[in-house]
Amino acid sequence: MFGDIGTSPLYAMRECFFGPHAVPPTYENVLGVLSLILYSLLLIVAFKYIVLVMRADNQGEGGILALMSLVPRPSGSVLVLLGIFGAALLYGDGMITPAITVLGAIEGLQAVTPVFEPWVVPISVAILVVLFTIQKYGTHRVGGLFGPIMVVWFVTLTVLGLRWVVQVPQVFGAIDPRHAFTFLSANGWTGFAVLGAVFLSVTGAEALYADMGHFGRRPIRTAWFACVLPALVINYFGQGALLLVQPGAAPQVFFRLAPQWALLPLVGLSTAAAIIASQALISGAFSLTRQAIQLGYVPRLDIDHTSARTMGQVYVPQVNWALMISTIAMVIGFGSSSRLAAAYGIAVNIDMVLTATLLYVVATERWKWPKAPMAALTAAFLVVDFAFFGANLVKFLQGGWVAIVIGIALFTAMTTWKTGRRLVAERLTARATPLEDFCAVIASTPPQRVSGTAVFMTAQPQGTPPALAHNVRYNKVLHEHVIILTVRTTSTPHVNSDARVDVEPLGHGIFNVRVRYGFMEDPDVPHALGLARALGAEMDEDDVTYFLGRETIIPTRRRGMALWREKLFVVMTRNAARATAFFRLPTERVVELGVQVEV
Repeated sequence: MFGDIGTSPLYAMRECFFGPHAVPPTYENVLGVLSLILYSLLLIVAFKYIVLVMRADNQGEGGILALMSLVPRPSGSVLVLLGIFGAALLYGDGMITPAITVLGAIEGLQAVTPVFEPWVVPISVAILVVLFTIQKYGTHRVGGLFGPIMVVWFVTLTVLGLRWVVQVPQVFGAIDPRHAFTFLSANGWTGFAVLGAVFLSVTGAEALYADMGHFGRRPIRTAWFACVLPALVINYFGQGALLLVQPGAAPQVFFRLAPQWALLPLVGLSTAAAIIASQALISGAFSLTRQAIQLGYVPRLDIDHTSARTMGQVYVPQVNWALMISTIAMVIGFGSSSRLAAAYGIAVNIDMVLTATLLYVVATERWKWPKAPMAALTAAFLVVDFAFFGANLVKFLQGGWVAIVIGIALFTAMTTWKTGRRLVAERLTARATPLEDFCAVIASTPPQRVSGTAVFMTAQPQGTPPALAHNVRYNKVLHEHVIILTVRTTSTPHVNSDARVDVEPLGHGIFNVRVRYGFMEDPDVPHALGLARALGAEMDEDDVTYFLGRETIIPTRRRGMALWREKLFVVMTRNAARATAFFRLPTERVVELGVQVEV
């Protein structure tokens, strides 16, 4: 989970002194940049995220979707839409991070010999293909190696940095924050633009918060302050010391920290760390997708559980291959980590602004913290965040637009799906027969009853499921036991077992069963039916048939969404995974009945 922020030394310092908005590595500039990096790590990562934001957990889960679920607002509020936009931007981060980290590591081969220069992109593409191909086997198979490798990585960062700060201890003058202000005032617009490169040193902060549910708040804080932060600071200071001695080392300042004999081992270790950093973002994209599906912002997709022991380890094939194609396209299109750095940062920067905004609402309205002090603290965070955002905007035309376009496209798709499903539910509910009226008809004119149990799944608990109404109207029969089943996802990650199932007897062998799951849980309908049976729902477990309504969506110009969004919704509906696998239904016991819905 520290892989993203831990691999930033590969390119962050270099971009400050080598690139389109670089400054010359003079004594004043080096200490100014080091001071900016130091206090960015302390203020943004250590204080804002590690100390404060990680207090905002939803039953131990972190990330912008978990933070959004803590906001006491209705689902259509502007704040919730901001949270969804932040989640969409994280997918863009998941595409760029593997590209820039792997490229940054492989470019170290150029420090060994220029002969490798034409092979940097092909080798990077090959590594990425292998990385995405092995995702289906699950991170648990290689997870045991990740921790030790990252410990070796941070120890190596410390040793490499110490080797140079001992020779040039003057770099510790950067602890004085006045160097940061002097740098900005002396360099004017160029100094402001360098903030975009300084921001690369903190881009992993949002990932730390998103991964909190896997490890817990205390282990993350302990690892950060005891290991990660000291290693990063010493390494950055070591790079600064090297630049004061060898200003020409800026293009490969990280790899020049090592002696010549250690370059190849360092490239190998850097590549391993880059793969781990990429793995953290890829796994995060899988988890984010599962949350979004449960919350109703993404169509059902195939989700494979790669570990029988760890619930959070999932694999989503469609997301995996989409990330692979996008990442490889970025590697080939940009060609170097320096060019990719222009595309990197804006998406994460916007997420930081959104996180600060949502945190203020949660702190003042949910935790009841005093508004004035929290407003002042949030304003301070936003001043820093917007300063970085302004600097990152300088890189917009150089590639920064890529992450924004990805975020807007995914946000549009997510909100289209949410709105489309709401419209479909409204149309079905409007023409559905109330359950009370249906039961009255069954009582007055009883249909032929057949043995067994019929489970009619529906997303509209207020009316009779269309599949049930059609079955009685056209087949003229009704099963001996009928279960009307509604599955709902709550705004909490997990639901206690005693609150999982509610059973309401409607008479005539008909039961209304409501099942709740948290947004980090996977529905298991057969298991839920077992719980319902224990609560009094009558059923024959050896003879259960599941009836599903399969909607055919017809775009119209009636009041709803724009026609192009309705057509997009139709495409997403057709490509959604079947409900059978998503709800773990036995395929040989499922019957689907079609219904047309105009939106």
